[in-house]
Amino acid sequence: MTDGHRMKTAPSLTGRERHFGVDELIVSKTDQTGRITYANDVFLRVAGYTEDEVIGRPHNLIRHPDMPRSVFKLLWDTIESGEEIFAYVVNRTKDGDHYWVLAHVTPSYGLDGSITGYHSNRRVPDRGAVETASALYADLRAVEASVDHPVESINAGVERLVSILTDAGITYSQWVWSLTTAEVPA
Repeated sequence: MTDGHRMKTAPSLTGRERHFGVDELIVSKTDQTGRITYANDVFLRVAGYTEDEVIGRPHNLIRHPDMPRSVFKLLWDTIESGEEIFAYVVNRTKDGDHYWVLAHVTPSYGLDGSITGYHSNRRVPDRGAVETASALYADLRAVEASVDHPVESINAGVERLVSILTDAGITYSQWVWSLTTAEVPA
């Protein structure tokens, strides 16, 4: 107990995967700090939350522990610089299930041209891409776990990711699109 309130803990992981339709999009919007300002009905249904439970909460509410922090650092660095990013992401539901998405995250701009928040559309990912992403993400998590200091841990994961991509001669975005059967966006 803290300040008379019961502390909430994340639910245990179930190992069950949830799915959504290939014709559905999970949509959410956040403010500049990553607090959810909008979640569509598909987001709410798949993640297992009500609108009241997510609005105003940090988007990392659905962060799955199998998702490397280094990939989120890459994502945030990219969108904060005003660029869009595509990423394979595994999320956790309210009850501990998980679901994979191919996320497209873009900055939202105000009338003055400044970033006011972020918009994300997520679609069903290619299953082969999920397997490949899972293997890479396991490697990145192992690197992150080998370093005790949190910031240094993330940086070690980023360094490993950059090394892998550099050796392959591609960017993260190119890697993402190399895994899917969909056309690479223009």
